[in-house]
Amino acid sequence: MNKEQFLIELAAALAGLPEEDIEKSLEYYSEMIDDRTEDGISEEEAVAALGTIAEIRAQIIKDTPLPKIIKEKVKPKRSFRGWEIAMIIIGFPLWFPLLIAAAAVVFSVYVTLWSVIIAFIAVDIAFFAAALAGVLASLPVFITGNAAAGLLLIGAGLLCAGFGILWLFLCIGTTKGIVWLTKVFIKSLLIPKGDK
Repeated sequence: MNKEQFLIELAAALAGLPEEDIEKSLEYYSEMIDDRTEDGISEEEAVAALGTIAEIRAQIIKDTPLPKIIKEKVKPKRSFRGWEIAMIIIGFPLWFPLLIAAAAVVFSVYVTLWSVIIAFIAVDIAFFAAALAGVLASLPVFITGNAAAGLLLIGAGLLCAGFGILWLFLCIGTTKGIVWLTKVFIKSLLIPKGDK
């Protein structure tokens, strides 16, 4: 595909993003193609080297801040007509409860996900508390002369500390994953899926 076709398809794939971001992306990729053609590569090879439209679109959406996308979606494209306002008012008893119910379902799923994270953190704190308790409980046992039981308590405490460290990595990874999924979900709701 040549440069012009590529830029037309990229513009279509980026529909839904703020206009200035689309223009900036088109200028950026146009310059990249121009730079590569100046180096002696054909226009088709330069376009092919950039990757697919879907990959480029995914990267641009990933790099676009979520508040910017929300602001673009909330901004009205045109003013409402009189009959549209009347239909909104007349339909209020129907669409408003449905909107509240949908928002409640989304909110409850989100709260449930974060409840899992809080439970993971509580388990991690319990592992570290058990590790500290095992080591501290071994001191009186050593003093009473029962070295085997003292070593067992220290070993159990160190085992709990090891589990706590492993569980901490699980907590961090899960938290990052949920934050990433939230961003992807919101962006997928706000930006229509392109043809390519």
